[in-house]
Amino acid sequence: MLYYRKPRTQKSKRALERRESKIIENTKRSLFLYGQKTSETVRHCLKDMYSLKKQDAQHLQKKNPILPFEDILPVERLSQKHDASLFCMATHSKKRPNNIILGRMFDHHLLDMVELGLENYKGLSQFKNTKISAGTKPCIIFSGAQFEDVTEFRRLKNLLIDFFRGVEASQVRLQGFEHTLQFTAVEGKVLFRSYKILLKKSGTRIPRVELEEIGPSMTLQIRRNKFASEDLMKRACRQPKQLKANKVKNVSKNVFGTKLGRVHMTKQDMGKLQTRKMKGLKKATQKKDENSKKSPGEESKTSVPMDIDL
Repeated sequence: MLYYRKPRTQKSKRALERRESKIIENTKRSLFLYGQKTSETVRHCLKDMYSLKKQDAQHLQKKNPILPFEDILPVERLSQKHDASLFCMATHSKKRPNNIILGRMFDHHLLDMVELGLENYKGLSQFKNTKISAGTKPCIIFSGAQFEDVTEFRRLKNLLIDFFRGVEASQVRLQGFEHTLQFTAVEGKVLFRSYKILLKKSGTRIPRVELEEIGPSMTLQIRRNKFASEDLMKRACRQPKQLKANKVKNVSKNVFGTKLGRVHMTKQDMGKLQTRKMKGLKKATQKKDENSKKSPGEESKTSVPMDIDL
């Protein structure tokens, strides 16, 4: 039998309701934690990444004797305890120095995980300029053919979008659009850059856009990974029937997103179609006079004008 925890207070009842399955899920929470051994570089990197997701994340200061690629159960327990489906872990060893491990859960079990080596790191404190406000939804940009051609980079792209997307928004206010994250794939590595969007006067209604680097800045190299199988990924991405839009007959969209509709009509008689009245389609006055002089028995040899659709 499955264990059911009955809430004793209204606070615990609301907490359990937040964790229940929903048709439209809550914003994914992230868990930031340290491994048994960490370096100063990777600790600063973890703090800067936490500052980018501070509104929907939790940072655990205590070191944890966890090796995710050997045993993932402790991470799954922590994610279930803190109701977090994403995690970021900092580790360091002589064989693999300055590691950042990104992963995500499905039903409180590991879905996929990737280990990234950290190089050329510059923190937020090294950029002496104004930063973005907390809780800003970023614009994520991916550059490089490897994100489309290589399987590992394609799955890493999907993981990074899921990690940094933030709160789902149907509309974006232009004045609040101030943060950009750029990932560039170059020679088997990923260049991570963070910019602040500046909207300046241009003399027109459309502002002039400039980018100012605010940090953090780093180079990431893929080391080890555990990606989900195709069947498990398909199961994790399944949508409930309530969210699927009803199919409308005879309505489609082309590659440019234009909505097209097909209309069925009965067959029309083109002979009775009223066209535009023009002088060029009328009989000349001279021909009318000739027809009037002819005898009643004589056949008229004048041509009948045809209807033309202009």
